[in-house]
Amino acid sequence: MTSHVFATYIIETSLPLARAAEMLAGEQSTGTFVRVERESDDVRARFAAQVESIHELPLTGSSALPGSVGDPDLRRRARLRLRFPLGNFGPSLPNLMAAVAGNLFEMKELAAIRLIDLELPQEFADRYPGPGFGVAGTRALMNRPSGAMVGTIIKPSIGLSPEELAEVVGDLAAAGIDFIKDDELQANGPSAPLAARVAAVMPVLKRHADRTGKMPMYAFNITDDIGRLEANHDLVVAAGGTCVMACINLIGLAGLEFLRSHAAVPIHGHRAMLGAIARSDQVGIAFGAWQKIARLSGADHLHTNGISNKFYESDAEVLAAIEAVRTPLLGLTPTVPVLSSGQWGGLAHATYSAVGTTDLLVLSGGGIHGHPDGAAAGVASMRDAWASAERGEDASDAFAASEPLRRAAERFGPVRV
Repeated sequence: MTSHVFATYIIETSLPLARAAEMLAGEQSTGTFVRVERESDDVRARFAAQVESIHELPLTGSSALPGSVGDPDLRRRARLRLRFPLGNFGPSLPNLMAAVAGNLFEMKELAAIRLIDLELPQEFADRYPGPGFGVAGTRALMNRPSGAMVGTIIKPSIGLSPEELAEVVGDLAAAGIDFIKDDELQANGPSAPLAARVAAVMPVLKRHADRTGKMPMYAFNITDDIGRLEANHDLVVAAGGTCVMACINLIGLAGLEFLRSHAAVPIHGHRAMLGAIARSDQVGIAFGAWQKIARLSGADHLHTNGISNKFYESDAEVLAAIEAVRTPLLGLTPTVPVLSSGQWGGLAHATYSAVGTTDLLVLSGGGIHGHPDGAAAGVASMRDAWASAERGEDASDAFAASEPLRRAAERFGPVRV
């Protein structure tokens, strides 16, 4: 039986919906703007994308994409599901994306076009192994067998010397942090190059491990040209590091897959620049579709944002993103959802109530470094809040029992219930 990929879109058009759907399917498979001689019925039967379903939706009132054509009064909106023969592109993620998310965004007949979901056949998992470590491997490396994995981002994001960075890492390790990462803005610049950061940080972490038997995981940002990824990874691993970070959209799917093929430690997948393709309701790729290709490409950890975040996503969108990353995909090792952006201890109970799991990496940057009593108290406030939530207590119970959480609320506002 022939395998297929199913792609689901939200479209708007002034054409009849069925006509617009057929044009989209043709443009992304066998067709062009006019029927050509060798586009035979046999070729179309074997290779043309097919319209599976069209469900009309209410218009949202948003403006049409630039360059779109047709009478605005005739504009309609629909959920469209297309079926693509796998034989058109094979189990190759770059070539898959050319089909399901290529020139279609430029079609002037479409006033809006957004890819919202992908259903992929098993052949993709046969080609792409997905995460090498995932939830279980990450927990084992950071020696955190249960409970929320509490982490932070180095702040200030840029500006610390390697020696200052080492001091911050030492304080965080002593406070009991599970995970620390470079900010995505801190890569391999001249003021704090990767080699210098690795040389400064790893001795601190190793000394802490010698004293306590536990070494926090540090995700060094190795984002770079593809030709540098392997060397950057090897630099970290040779020094005893247990995690590398890569900005997925900046190294690309092929870059992430290349890194995965070589990686001896978990890959912390940052979603920087995702808003450029996911934020608009009018055009782009929704997180639900994007996260599948990121997981297949090898991301062990994947940013989802968190509730009450500082960016554009609503709580409902964030919770849907967390659920999407937690949903099994083709038998792959489960990826760790990474909650970030404006997170602090006062959000633990509301988050746990909504998601029902602590298989999460919860990153608090300002919520830890900006605690009134310092970073150690910030870590304690996070740990107290998440432990309380997991025990089934109310947020008020945690607030009453934890001085660090009460002090955090003085800075960050009321605890969410």
